[in-house]
Amino acid sequence: MFTNLPTFLVHWAITALSLWLASRVFSGIRFADTSSLVLSALMLGFVNAVLRPILIVLTLPLTLLTLGLFLLVINALLLMLVSRLIRGFRISGFWTAFFASIFITLVALLFDALLLGGQVSWDTPMPMQQQPRWI
Repeated sequence: MFTNLPTFLVHWAITALSLWLASRVFSGIRFADTSSLVLSALMLGFVNAVLRPILIVLTLPLTLLTLGLFLLVINALLLMLVSRLIRGFRISGFWTAFFASIFITLVALLFDALLLGGQVSWDTPMPMQQQPRWI
């Protein structure tokens, strides 16, 4: 049950670190305290896991029409949503969120490759594709 917990915690820490770095690079991003940063990282991971796939499917024609560039807008809007949900996390506007989401993605990819050894693969089986464990 807890076999993926260390990987989850590493991803959460990487997201928090990339959000903190983005707040240092972009003057329009502010965190009131450390708890709002940590909660924002957790909420951003949740939003990216749950809402992002739904939005990608719903906006597929627009994404295809813009050759995938609309995905950057989706990322910015999700970052703005997290800033609205978490007290103590503020983003000044859309363009700050747009460029910050690109920065956060690149920093998170870099740290994922460094800390996890570049083990990100498209061939990683989903949990339902693995053999079930019988208790």
